[in-house]
Amino acid sequence: MNAAHAVKPERELAWLDVEAVSVRFGGVRAVTDVSFGVHRGEVLSIIGPNGAGKSSLLNVISGVYRAQQGRLHFEGQLLPQASPRDAAQRGIGRTFQNLALFRGMSVLENVLTGRVLLMRSSMLAHAAAWPRAQREERAHREAAHRVIDFLGLQRVRDMPVHQLPYGLQKRVELARALAAEPRLLLLDEPMAGMNSHDKHEMSRVIVEANRKLGITIVLIEHDMGVVMDVSDRVVVLDYGKKIADGRPGAVRDDPAVVAAYLGLAQAA
Repeated sequence: MNAAHAVKPERELAWLDVEAVSVRFGGVRAVTDVSFGVHRGEVLSIIGPNGAGKSSLLNVISGVYRAQQGRLHFEGQLLPQASPRDAAQRGIGRTFQNLALFRGMSVLENVLTGRVLLMRSSMLAHAAAWPRAQREERAHREAAHRVIDFLGLQRVRDMPVHQLPYGLQKRVELARALAAEPRLLLLDEPMAGMNSHDKHEMSRVIVEANRKLGITIVLIEHDMGVVMDVSDRVVVLDYGKKIADGRPGAVRDDPAVVAAYLGLAQAA
């Protein structure tokens, strides 16, 4: 075949592939032509100054926002820009920067809400206590208890979440996300507002969720010590554009990253 007429091979897709995504709010560009891949089984952190577009990007992946440009592929399939429910049904879980727990409900009850999309029996069947519905309810409770045990929340299992310290509430939110059995978990600043002890504990459970449960994780985090400890790779955004993508050590030493982000942190 003549080289001039050779067919250009398609770009190899990552497990989660973000291709040329742009997000605008009116005339304001939150994300501009951002591309990166997430490999199955890794922890990828997205960092950058406030307003860099990190949460907007996670909102596109989880179906909260619609991108004006670009495409997403997940597990080799085009990911339509649908709703958060659709994303969750495809195996994409999410926590948010601000707590979104049911404050008057217990830890166990909150974790059980993460199982809703996995329930097959109708509300009528549960209300009528049909045998199949009862068996399903027991199975979901057992699954919730396993997640609670995994995150070390047994002693507060029956307490209302509003009575818990902030660090434990954040762990309950993670437990609820894990209860949905996601294959990809998006964590938006899971350690915001935590003290050093709580950050250490949250870092530990994130790594264990990745290694022991096999969950691929995309993490937004400002604490560079945490990012360096838990990440396989790091993507850096600045003013909505990607300026670096690589191993933590290489990104940390990248002059563009130091100028845009790390230098600001060191000067603070």
